[in-house]
Amino acid sequence: MKYLAPKTVEEATTLLAEHPGATVFAGATDVIPQLKAGRPEPEALVDLKKISQAVSVSDEGGHWSIGAATATAKLTGNKALAAEFPGLVEAAGLIGSDQVQSRATLGGNLCNASPAADSVPAMIANGMRAVIAGPGGTRTVAVEDIPTGPGSTQLQPGEFVVSFELDHAPARTGDAYLRLIPRTEMDIAVVGAGVRITLDDAGNVASATVAIGAVAPTARRVPAAEEALVGNPINDTTLAAVAEAASAACNPIDDKRGTIAYRRQVAGVLARRAVVAAAERAAASTNGASNNGETR
Repeated sequence: MKYLAPKTVEEATTLLAEHPGATVFAGATDVIPQLKAGRPEPEALVDLKKISQAVSVSDEGGHWSIGAATATAKLTGNKALAAEFPGLVEAAGLIGSDQVQSRATLGGNLCNASPAADSVPAMIANGMRAVIAGPGGTRTVAVEDIPTGPGSTQLQPGEFVVSFELDHAPARTGDAYLRLIPRTEMDIAVVGAGVRITLDDAGNVASATVAIGAVAPTARRVPAAEEALVGNPINDTTLAAVAEAASAACNPIDDKRGTIAYRRQVAGVLARRAVVAAAERAAASTNGASNNGETR
């Protein structure tokens, strides 16, 4: 098994064409345990962490650009990003231990395609887009469309995620991510819920995105919950409708970590709580573009 560390997107694309049996990794926090567990060794491992675009975080004026191989520790330490998108940054900070977060990445968390990935519902809630490079050039795809099932993605042979685009949030916008785990830390979600809320001047919901994870083959949006929110105040009636919609959107499995009925109930509870948290942040928010494209 070869180890390859390209320094440019073009070099990585060339190497993947030369080694069609290669595996791309951003942090290796999933790849290494999988190999140790007996997964067949690939022809080569292609490390993205030497590509500057893949490990940088910058404010591009209209949007943030977040390298797919950027360590989550760098995201949680970015005060400007955390101030604008606290839910997303909190979700990134839940991936493994402090030591793991020095290697773990949003790109790896997405492309490992675990239904329980913590960052994915938060990324979906914030409308993030993945910039994908491959033999045919680059293309941009909504994050929610990348996973196609447990352990599978829509990425074609020779393709890899280089970075993510995250539009600046409008004023009076807040996001939140909540999860339930059996232990206090170092575990994967039994259920996760990511929410983004924008309030109008009257305090009603102007726009909303609700996404749930670990309750279906992939993280998914909950359109019925979003419809229950838009145009309405955050009150008991609205929140009850959100919880009902989130529970109904689940297609979970029974396993040792939770039953189908339990996961459905928890999905409703977490979605409701995440809406409240996001709305509170939206009410206090001063979001908007800032710092004139300064790299953080």
